[in-house]
Amino acid sequence: MNEHPSSCVIRPTGCPGLLRVVQALDGGICRIKLDGGSIQSVQADTVASAAERFAGGVIEATNRANLQIRGIGAAQDALIEQLLAAGLGPHTPAGDDVRNLMLSPSAGIDRQMLFDTRPLAAQILLTLQIHERFNELSAKFAVQLDGGEAMAMLEHHHDLWLSALVHRGEPWLAFGLAGSPLDKPAGKVPLAQGHALVVMVLESFLDLARPDQTRMRHLLAEIPEDEFIVRLARRVALQPCLDWQRGASVDGLHIGIHPQHDDRVYVGAQAPLGRLDTAMLRGAAQLALEKGDGSLRFTPWQSLLLPNVGAHDAKQVLARLGELGLVCSPDEPLANLIACTGSSGCGKALADTKADARQLAERLQRHGQALKIHLTGCPRSCAAAHVAPATLLAVGPGRYDLYFRDATLPGFGALQAHNLTIEALGHWFDAHPRSPLDA
Repeated sequence: MNEHPSSCVIRPTGCPGLLRVVQALDGGICRIKLDGGSIQSVQADTVASAAERFAGGVIEATNRANLQIRGIGAAQDALIEQLLAAGLGPHTPAGDDVRNLMLSPSAGIDRQMLFDTRPLAAQILLTLQIHERFNELSAKFAVQLDGGEAMAMLEHHHDLWLSALVHRGEPWLAFGLAGSPLDKPAGKVPLAQGHALVVMVLESFLDLARPDQTRMRHLLAEIPEDEFIVRLARRVALQPCLDWQRGASVDGLHIGIHPQHDDRVYVGAQAPLGRLDTAMLRGAAQLALEKGDGSLRFTPWQSLLLPNVGAHDAKQVLARLGELGLVCSPDEPLANLIACTGSSGCGKALADTKADARQLAERLQRHGQALKIHLTGCPRSCAAAHVAPATLLAVGPGRYDLYFRDATLPGFGALQAHNLTIEALGHWFDAHPRSPLDA
């Protein structure tokens, strides 16, 4: 796909894409969607070069395992052309928005996986981009394909999810709507019918949804799920899935050294607060060439993996990632903090969340604490696609309301304290040592 962005017809949306740079306080934002979160080392080097030449050198790892370049100046067309030349664009111009398919970062290499989801993922991604009718889907409409891996983000809600199971010795897919594999499935199909199921679900959604119903949950608020499934069953052979439950994922597998299904390992490290500079990305890409298979995989935890590393090289690789400034231990406070762009780059944010998160991390480090906390500059919660154990919602510069997740309450959960500074927050945690936030 080499068409210049000026000739592309892109439907209106506020979301950035590769072909559509969206303006923020700190300049333009370009979002690079990665197939299954994976990028080749030479492509990663191109992203770093584009960020240096045409932007401020800031690269973000997103919670959907994509990359963003921030601070883009007037030469945005040149930046886009460079990324397209590296093969980072969609198959069709309108396909950029809709290639939203989340896999486990360890797809194909995970020791717990039931089967390799990547062949089916490639089919689905191609169809999402070349099926003209799917251009009508919202840029936020998303599909999850889960192979039963130990490392899987199971808390993000998707419009359609599919999850691996084995039925009578054969590979099948459980599936559900407007949720995650942790939910009760709506049915199951043989793996060979997985692609057809995705096509039928998306076509049925477009048949039934009004223009203002951009997500599956909007449609299901008006049409019962059972009715949607009955309609779907007329087009694809479904079977009930009554006794299946997705096995638990394992926390912390996105950081450190972990064995693969073969005799190799993957090595993971986290971008501090989701931010990479060009030296970090280039250095990781070079390491992948030297010690891995020449690819990087980004994760929904805003980290990166080097897959297919020899076990004898693993400690050296992890140490070099640490030297680049990446977070290499789940026990580090920064490994457990999430922060949105904040007021330095977003006009809606009420506080500089990145700076406040670093201040909080330093305080937690001194006290030997590692707490799972999400800092958000406004109620939109752009940095976390799921509700974190604790959320700090900015109410003004350097001041936050503290919430704890509560499944019985909407939004961020139960309000614990109001209008805290970062220093006061530290004192609050000291006074409440048995909080549910310990990592």
